[in-house]
Amino acid sequence: MHGLMRTATILTVTVSLCSVAVSPAVAQTTPVQAWPQRSVKFMLPLGPGSGADIGARLIAEKLAAKWGQPVVVENRPGGDGFVAINAFVGARDDHVLLFGPAASFTAHPFLHEKLPYDPQDLAPVARVSSTVISLGVPPSLAVKSLGDLMAMAKAQPGKLNWASVTGATDLLVAGFLKSQNIDMAKVPYRDPVQALNDVAEGRLQFYWSSFAIVRAQMQAGRIKVLAITASEPSAVVPGMPTATQEGFPGLTFDGLVGLYGTRGMSVELRERIAADVKEALADPAIVSRLQATGQDVVPGTAAEFAAAIDQQRAVVAEYAKILGIKSATQ
Repeated sequence: MHGLMRTATILTVTVSLCSVAVSPAVAQTTPVQAWPQRSVKFMLPLGPGSGADIGARLIAEKLAAKWGQPVVVENRPGGDGFVAINAFVGARDDHVLLFGPAASFTAHPFLHEKLPYDPQDLAPVARVSSTVISLGVPPSLAVKSLGDLMAMAKAQPGKLNWASVTGATDLLVAGFLKSQNIDMAKVPYRDPVQALNDVAEGRLQFYWSSFAIVRAQMQAGRIKVLAITASEPSAVVPGMPTATQEGFPGLTFDGLVGLYGTRGMSVELRERIAADVKEALADPAIVSRLQATGQDVVPGTAAEFAAAIDQQRAVVAEYAKILGIKSATQ
């Protein structure tokens, strides 16, 4: 399991807003009132068409109109996310922001033995949305709830299989199962479509993935979603219980998505950008588009986003401890 976690494709950085130090090399030089003085770039660790990409482009259009400067979205997928992160950090530019899911990096210190950048070089700026994460099973499996599934897994140790879509969630699920003394076999997939087919055909009994991935199969009756991992019920899947409501708070995990700035970006500028993002997200058309991609719109300040990331980091760290994995930053 330790080897699996160390080779997972994920990247992490978690920074508390109040703990970010200002480095002279990347210090904020643009006055808050004068920013932006030129075009702004959103750098994404994901490819075009992803939920985060769609959200970035919708918000960029709104912000460009408000700021009077172009806001360009640049996709830098690959390299476990290091391509985008290193390009962002290397830019040393307060007009370049990182946009993406926190799950891309909150488990990174536990999944890689060495980080190629300083985690303090990223500072939370604005929470944008929360990707809805689903817990699915085959319709043929004789379970009606998450409790039924866990009871079946305990009664049949090693007989059921599970899979997730990222290294961070691999760690979370593996840590949860170990904490519950549940023996389920992990099945790795490079292609989420193959995982979907295996769930539908009963070869994979437990699948953790974004709801957007399974939505069509659920509507077709080929996958049964038992719960979502969000801390609160979702407008994307009305009536679907959360893992906490099902009695398994250890499976709670919010799919945080937002903006990050350089360590030299002032608190005042971060909060100003967050306020502008919140204003953009008040547009019902944007809310509808994001919900269609499986995201709940939950705008938040820089401080709120930093606190949410720190909370997620604590959950990941606890499960890493259960699995016996040490942090690369310690």
